[in-house]
Amino acid sequence: MNYRKVFYEQYFESQAGRNFDVETKYQHEFRQFEREILPFFPNNKNAHILDIGCGIGSLLAALKTHGFTNLKGIDISTQQVAIAHQLGIEEVEKADLVQYLQTHEGAFDVISGMDIIEHFSKDELVEVLLLVRKSLKDHGLIIFRTPNADALFSSLYIAGDFTHENQLNSYSARQVLINCGFDEINVQQSHRDTRHFLKNIAMDLVWLAAVFYSKLVIFASGRSSKNIVFTPNLLIKAQKSNQQIEKNTSHINQPKI
Repeated sequence: MNYRKVFYEQYFESQAGRNFDVETKYQHEFRQFEREILPFFPNNKNAHILDIGCGIGSLLAALKTHGFTNLKGIDISTQQVAIAHQLGIEEVEKADLVQYLQTHEGAFDVISGMDIIEHFSKDELVEVLLLVRKSLKDHGLIIFRTPNADALFSSLYIAGDFTHENQLNSYSARQVLINCGFDEINVQQSHRDTRHFLKNIAMDLVWLAAVFYSKLVIFASGRSSKNIVFTPNLLIKAQKSNQQIEKNTSHINQPKI
């Protein structure tokens, strides 16, 4: 049996919203995306944007609130699409990612994906990225968030979801994107702040100490920590390269995301 058929149909109930009610999850994601992800988007409010694996549509809602008008989100989970519609986010539709991208070549200025690319095997991820590239207009952008394999206690984020298939750090993220026809690659650390001022101060102090210790360990191993990201997630922005990528993606086994 393909485990994805079991897990993804009711993904909100089994994983995405396991510890939250719908409204709490939506508000948390909305604030987080507004603070962390929206600065990556272009200033053009008419840009054609596709959010893949969009879940309950929180990022689309944040984009709408900030004036973006040409939005579409797709997700394979019937449950998550239904919740998005209940929240009034009608731009979300149920669709198979591969089939959708195959029929929308050169259609989008931006394709985003929050916490999705880790759900593909390595072969699938390469093939999906090639399809994403084909679905972008010239100089189109990708904006992704994914768990960071170099994060402190990374297993909390990588192994916390049974459906995760691959692990990227800042180096391998750049590697796979270069080979799939992207350039202007920017990999950044994710945000860690909460809504509590004093808690943020305490977190920052502990974080500085933890990172300093980690850098000492890396130094002692003979490696450089210069380009290492330590936060739980990687934030990735890249541009479609003008370089011709001759890859055949017609044989893709469709990952059900």
